[in-house]
Amino acid sequence: MKRVFSLLEKTWLGTPIKFTWQKTSGNYLAVTGADHIVKIFDRHGQKRSEINLSGNCVAMDWDKDGDILAVIAEKSSCIYLWDANTNKTSQLDSGMRDQLSFLLWSKFGSFLAVGTVKGNLLIYNRQTSRKIPVLGKHTKRITCGCWNAENMLALGGEDKMITVSNQEGDTIRQTPVRSEPSDMQFSMMKTDDRTSTAESTVRVLNQIQAQIILISVVVGKKTLFLFNLNEPDSPIDLEFQQRYGNIVCYSWYGDGYILIGFSRGIFVVISTHIREIGQEIFQARDHKDSLTSIAVSQTLNKAATCGDNCIKIHDLAELKDMYAIINLDDENKGLGTLSWTDDGQLLALSTQRGSLHVFLTKLPILGDACSTRIAYLTSLLEVTIANPVEGELPVTVSVDVEPNFVAVGLYHLAVGMNNRAWFYVLGENAVKKLKDVEYLGTVASVCLHSDYAAALFEGKVQLHLIESETLDAQEERETRLFPAVDDKCRILCHALTGDFLIYGTDTGVIQYFYIEDWQFVNDYRHPVSVKKIFPDPNGTRLVFIDEKSDGYVYCPVNDATYEIPDFSPTIKGVLWENWPMDKGVFIAYDDDKVYTYVFHKDTIQGSKVILAGGTKVPFCHKPLLLYNGELTCQTQSGKINNIYLSTHSFLHSLKDVGLNDLRQMLTQTLTLKRFSDAWEMCKTLDDHAAWNELARACLHHMEVEFAIRVYRTIGNVGMVMSLEQIKGIEDYNLLAGHLAMFTNDFNLAQDLYLASSCPIAALEMRRDLQHWDSALQLAKRLAPDQIPFISKEYAIQLEFTGDYVNALAHYEKGITGDNKEHDEVCLAGVAQMSIRMGDIRRGVSLALKHPSRVLKRDCGAILENMKQFSEAAQLYEKGLYYDKAASVYIRCKNWAKVGELLPHVSSPKIHLQYAKAKEADGRYKEAVVAYENAKQWNSVIRIYLDHLNNPEKAVSVVRETQSLDGAKMVARFFLQLGDYGSAIQFLVMSKCNNEAFTLAQQHNKMEIYADIIGSEDTTNEDYQSIALYFEGEKRHFQAGKFFLLCGQYSRALKHLLKCPSSEDNAAIEMAIETVGQAKDELLTSQLIDHLMGESDGMPKDAKYLFRLYMALKQYREAARTAIIIAREEQSAGNYRNAHDVLFSMYAELKSQKIKIPSEMATNLMILHSYILVKIHVKNGNHMKGARMLIRVANNISKFPSHIVPILTSTVIECHRAGLKNSAFSFAAMLMRPEYRNKIDVKYKKKIEAMVRRPDTSETEEATTPCPFCEFLLPECELLCPGCKNNIPYCIATGRHMLKDDWTVCPHCDFPALYSEFKIMLNTESTCPMCSERLNFAQLKKISDCTQYLRTEVEQ
Repeated sequence: MKRVFSLLEKTWLGTPIKFTWQKTSGNYLAVTGADHIVKIFDRHGQKRSEINLSGNCVAMDWDKDGDILAVIAEKSSCIYLWDANTNKTSQLDSGMRDQLSFLLWSKFGSFLAVGTVKGNLLIYNRQTSRKIPVLGKHTKRITCGCWNAENMLALGGEDKMITVSNQEGDTIRQTPVRSEPSDMQFSMMKTDDRTSTAESTVRVLNQIQAQIILISVVVGKKTLFLFNLNEPDSPIDLEFQQRYGNIVCYSWYGDGYILIGFSRGIFVVISTHIREIGQEIFQARDHKDSLTSIAVSQTLNKAATCGDNCIKIHDLAELKDMYAIINLDDENKGLGTLSWTDDGQLLALSTQRGSLHVFLTKLPILGDACSTRIAYLTSLLEVTIANPVEGELPVTVSVDVEPNFVAVGLYHLAVGMNNRAWFYVLGENAVKKLKDVEYLGTVASVCLHSDYAAALFEGKVQLHLIESETLDAQEERETRLFPAVDDKCRILCHALTGDFLIYGTDTGVIQYFYIEDWQFVNDYRHPVSVKKIFPDPNGTRLVFIDEKSDGYVYCPVNDATYEIPDFSPTIKGVLWENWPMDKGVFIAYDDDKVYTYVFHKDTIQGSKVILAGGTKVPFCHKPLLLYNGELTCQTQSGKINNIYLSTHSFLHSLKDVGLNDLRQMLTQTLTLKRFSDAWEMCKTLDDHAAWNELARACLHHMEVEFAIRVYRTIGNVGMVMSLEQIKGIEDYNLLAGHLAMFTNDFNLAQDLYLASSCPIAALEMRRDLQHWDSALQLAKRLAPDQIPFISKEYAIQLEFTGDYVNALAHYEKGITGDNKEHDEVCLAGVAQMSIRMGDIRRGVSLALKHPSRVLKRDCGAILENMKQFSEAAQLYEKGLYYDKAASVYIRCKNWAKVGELLPHVSSPKIHLQYAKAKEADGRYKEAVVAYENAKQWNSVIRIYLDHLNNPEKAVSVVRETQSLDGAKMVARFFLQLGDYGSAIQFLVMSKCNNEAFTLAQQHNKMEIYADIIGSEDTTNEDYQSIALYFEGEKRHFQAGKFFLLCGQYSRALKHLLKCPSSEDNAAIEMAIETVGQAKDELLTSQLIDHLMGESDGMPKDAKYLFRLYMALKQYREAARTAIIIAREEQSAGNYRNAHDVLFSMYAELKSQKIKIPSEMATNLMILHSYILVKIHVKNGNHMKGARMLIRVANNISKFPSHIVPILTSTVIECHRAGLKNSAFSFAAMLMRPEYRNKIDVKYKKKIEAMVRRPDTSETEEATTPCPFCEFLLPECELLCPGCKNNIPYCIATGRHMLKDDWTVCPHCDFPALYSEFKIMLNTESTCPMCSERLNFAQLKKISDCTQYLRTEVEQ
C-alpha cells in the first residue's frame, strides 16, 4: 500500500481532526481541526479551497453526488454550503434559535436534515429551497441519525429515544432505548429462507412487498440494538463479551453481515439471519491494545481496521487472510478515524495528534505494451516502464495529471486525460518530458511506435510525428486526420505497427495505411462494424472483434479471414505472442480467463484457427504482454505478476511428470507447432504411438524435413523414402496433396492435386487406390488415352464383385487394337464375361482362339459349373488340362474320349473311375491296368484272384504293397486251395493273428505260425497263446522260447531245463538269455545248479557258466570262469580258442572299467606270444620267433599236451637265430627220460649232437628304454627292474612298448610298436589280437601315450 500524501497543519496539532471524502468521485477531501476553518484538498494533497467558520466545526457532509459540502459550526445557526463545481461558499440560515448539533444529506434526492441541541429538526430541500422546521422531535440534543433509500429519517438523541420520520418530518415510529444511542444505520436484515435459485424470483418480489426495514444503533457503547420497523414491539439487543471493550464503530456489508470493531483491538462479524442472530461468524484480534476505527469498501470487497500504530486490511471474501498491513511508526499518540473513497482507490486515516494520511488501495488498471516493453500505472501520478524479457531495470516516470490513458512506443511514453496527451522521451539514463498535445476531442486511446503517434477521438484518428522538430520531414507527412472529410464513417478502433496505421470503422472496413509511402495499401470490408483490432508485431496478421462480439483472424497478404472458434462474447482484448519462434499464437482474455489460440497458416487442410486451451486468471489481472507462454499481467495494486499459460506447461521441468501428463503435454506442443519440444517429449516417453503422433502432426503442418527426421528415428523406411522424393516440391497444393494422401485423406488429396500444377497426380492416386470409378471420371478430363487401361482394371474389379454386365462393357472398352498384351487380357475378360452372361458360343470361340492356356482352364471351369460339359471338356483338352478334360468327359459318359486321354492323365481318381467302368464292361485286363494307375491295389488283387485267375501276380502285389485287405483276400484264396501254410502267412500279414492261430491249431501248423509271427511286430498275448499251445503239446523248447518272448521267465526256464539232450545246447543258450533278462536271483541259482549238474548229476560245459555270468553282467565271476575255460582249452591244445576266450573277457572287463586279474593278463600274454611265433616264422623272422618261443618254453607247463613239439621248435628256432646257449639249455631239457622218446625222429640226432657238443655262444638281446622310467632293459623283457612296473607289450612283436613308437589297434585298443605293426600289415590283413580286418592306413601314431600307461591289470 502506497502512501499518496500526508497532511500536517500546525493549527491542527494536538487535537483530533474531522474529515470527509467527496461522495461518488472522491476527488476532494474536506478536513477541519480546532482552527475554525474547513480546508478542501484534491486527491493528490493539493489545497483547493477553504471555508472560514464562526467556531469549531460541529458536523459536515457531502450530498449524494458530491457537488455540495454542508458544514455547521459552534455559535452559529447558519449552514455553510460549498459548491465543488464553482469553488464558492454560500450560507443558509436555518431559522433555528438554538445551536445546531447534527447534519446529514439524504441518499436519494437533495434533502438535508439538521438537528439542534434542544431536539428540534430542520429538513431542507435544496432543489426547491423549502425548509421544514419540526420542533420537539426530541427533548434533548439530537446526536445521530441516518437516511434510507425511501428517504425515511431515523434520529437518536440524548433523550434515549429513537424516532423515524418521513421526508416531510412526520414521525412514523419511535422507541426508547436503555442508554444514549450513537452510530445509527439503516439496513435490510436477512430473512429466514436463504434463497434457493428456483424460488429466488418469487422471493425478490415478496421482499419488495414486505421488506424488513431495520435500524441498527449502538446503545451505551456496549450493545448493538436492532429495531425492525415492521415489528416495533420486539427489538433485538445484542450484547458482547466484556473483554472486547466498548463498541468503537461498525459497518454493514454483504448479505446482511455486520462487522463490529471493539476498543480492545478485536473485531467481530455477526449475521442478522434469524437463525444465526447473536452468533459470531468470525472473530479476530487485529490490534493488541486498542482499535480506533473500521472502514468497509464494498467496491473493493475489503475491510480495514486501525489501532496500535497500524492499519490492517482484510478481504471480505476470506477474512482469515490478511490482504495488507500498513505501519505508522511515527504516530505515537494513537490513530483516529478511517474512511475510504466510494471507488475504493484511496483510504484516509486521521490521527490523535492532528495529522492525516492518505493511502492508495486501488489503482485504475492502465497499461500498454510495444514489442516487449510495457508501461503501467504504479501510482496515481506515476507510470513505470519495464522490459522484463530483455532484463532492463524498471524506470518510473512522474506525470503531471492522473491519466485516463497510457501508451508506450519503442522510444516514447504518452499519458493523458480528456483531450490532452503528454509525451516523454525514454532516454538511456533518464526519461525526459517532450511536449503535450491537445487534440480536437476527448481521446479514447493513443498508440505509439517508433516515430509516430496515433490518437483516437470522437470517431477520428490523428496520425502525427512525435518529435516533428528533430525530423527534417515534409510538412504533409507530419500529421494526417482519418477518415477523409468525404468518408462518412466513424473509426471505432486503431493500432500502430512499425509500418502501418490500421483502423476499423463502424461500416465494417479495416484500412491499412502504409506510413513509409503515406498512402492506403489495403482495405477489407466486413459485414458489420469492427469494434477492436489487434495486429501481430509485424502487422501481417490481425485479430478483430466485430459488434456481434465474434472474433476473426485477418491476413492482409491474401485478404482472407478465418473465424476464431469458441470465441467468448465477454472477451476484452487480444495479445499476440512476442516470442519470435511462436508466430501464430495469440491469447484472448476476459475478466477471469485467458484463451490460447493458434493460427495454423500452412496445413494440408488450409489455414485455420485452433483453440489450444484456457487458463484461469487471478482477480483483477489485466494481461499486458505474452512471451513464450509467460503472461505478464498488471494488478490493481500497481504491480505486475507473471502467469504461465496452462497450454505451455511443457516449458517447465519434465522431472517427475507422469506418463499421462507427458502425453497431454505432447498434444499441447503439437497444437502449438513446437516440434522441437515435442521431439524431447517423445524421447522421454520412448513410445511408438507418441513418435507416430509427432510424425502425423509434421505431415499435417507440411513440415516435411522434420517428418523425415521422426520417421527415420522410428525406422519407417517407406515413409522416409516417400517423403525424400517430395521434399523439394515448391507447388504448395501438390505438396499438400501428397501429404494428404500419406495421411489417408484421399478426397482432400484429390482436390489439392487438381488445384496444383500437376493435376494428373490425382488420377495416379485414384489408380493406385483402385478407385476406378473416380479414376475414369478424372481420365476423361485429364488423360483420355488412359481410359482403356483404367477400364480393364475396373472390369477386373467388377468381375471380382460379380457385376458381370458392367465388367463385360468395360473389358470391351479396354480393347485398344495396338497393345497386344493388354488386348489379350481384355479379350480374355470378354470371353469369360460372355460365358457368364450366357453367350456361350461367343465366349468359347474367343477362348479357343486366345493363346492363353489359363483362359481355357478358367472358361472351362465356368462352363463346368454351368453344366455345359462338352464345351468345358473341349476347352480343357485344348488347354492341355487332361485330368480336368477326362473328368468332364467321364461326367458326360464319353468313355472313348477318356480312353484317348488316359495316357496323359495323372489323377488316380480318373483312372479309378475308368477302371470301374471297364470292370463293369467285363474288360478285366484294361481294368487291372487302370486300377494299378489309380493305385487301388485291393481291386488289382481282387481282379487277379477272381477274374484273371493269376494268384502269383496277386501274391507279388501283396508282398510289394503290404496291403492288409489284399493279404486277407490271398489268404482266403489259399484256404480254399487247402494250402494252410500260405493261408496262415497271409492272415498274419493282414494282422488277423487270431484267425491265423486258430487255423494253425486246427491243421497242426503251429511251427509255421510261430516262425511267421516271430518275424513280425507281435503282442505278448500272441506269444503267450503259442507258448500255451506248445506247453500242451509237451514241446518244451518251443514253449520255453515263446514264454521268454512274452516275458514269463520262470515258466520259460522251467520248460528249457526240461528239454531232451538232443536240444540241450540251444536250450541252455536260451535259458542263459532268459535268466539274463529276468535278473531274478532264484532263477539264476536254478540255472547254476543245472549247469553244475546238481539236478541230474551231469555238469555242463563251463562255457555256459561263462555265458551266464556275462548275461548277468557279473564280470568278475565271468573272468574267473573264463580263466578256467581257457585253462581247459589250453590243456586240450586248443590255444586259439583259449586266446579268444581270454581276449573277449579282457575286452569286456576293460569296457566295464573293471581291473583285469593278473593271471588272466599273464595267460593272455603267453598265449598271444605263442600265436605270434607262427606269424614270425612264416615271415622268416627267426629271431623274433625264437624270442617268443623262449617266452613260451619258459612257461611250458601251460601247454601240457604239446610240451615236446614246443621245446623241439624252440631248440630249432634258437639254433637258427644264433641263440646257441638257449638252444643248448632247451635241448638238454628234451633229453629228460620222459620227453626223449617223444622227440620227432627227424630232429632227434641233431638235438642229441647239440647236447653232446655244447656251444654256449649267444647273440646279446638289444636293450630299449622303459616307457615309465627310461631304464634300458632287454626288448622282450616285460617287467622293468628300475620301476618294477609291468610294461605293456606290442601285439605285433611281443616286445615291450616304446614311448616314441606307439600306436593302437583301432578295434581292440591293444598297443603295438607303430614301425613293427606297419611292417607286419604288409603281409597280414588282420590284427593278431582281435582278428578284425585291418590295413596300414587305419593306424595312427600316438604322440602322447600317458593314458595307455595307466595300469588296467591288478598288481
